[in-house]
Amino acid sequence: MDVVAQWVSTEWTKRSRGGPGAARRNAVPVGFRLPGRRSGVVHEVSITERNDFVPVESIDVVAPEREPAMGRSGLRLVRADKGVRVELLLARHGAPGRDRRPPGVWLGPGQWLRWQVNYRMSWPLIEGGRWEYRQDTLNLAVGPADPELFFGEPTRHVDERGFLR
Repeated sequence: MDVVAQWVSTEWTKRSRGGPGAARRNAVPVGFRLPGRRSGVVHEVSITERNDFVPVESIDVVAPEREPAMGRSGLRLVRADKGVRVELLLARHGAPGRDRRPPGVWLGPGQWLRWQVNYRMSWPLIEGGRWEYRQDTLNLAVGPADPELFFGEPTRHVDERGFLR
C-alpha cells in the first residue's frame, strides 16, 4: 500500500520566541500543497528562522521510512492487508522527555494522519551552547493524495507537543 508523507519542519532560536519573530513562526502552516496528485513520495518542507521562515520544499520518490537522527524525527511503517500502521520515532537528544507516548496509528486506504512533536535542543559546540527549537509535523496519507489534502482535517491527529522552556 503506497503512502504520501509530508514532513513540515520548523526551526528557531530564542530570537523568535516572542515579538515579530514569533508572529512569523506561528503563521507557518502545518500542511502544504502537494506537487500534483501523488502516491509513494516524500514531500519535505523546511522552515527556518535563518531563512526568515520562508518554506523550502523538496520532493523525492523514496521509501518514507526513516531513522531518527540528532534533531530530526523518524518514521516506521508496518504495511498489512487492512492498512498501514504509522509510528513516529523521536529525534535523538531532544527535550522535553516523553515517558508516555501514544501507540502507533492504523490508517486504511483514503485516510490520513497529522502527527506533531516539538523539541528543545542545545548544541554546546555551536555559539556557546545556545538553545534551538524545532517542531516536526508529519502529514501522511494512505493511497494517492489530492494536492490540497493536507489543508483539511485529518482522519487522525496525534499531538505530542510539549512545553519548551
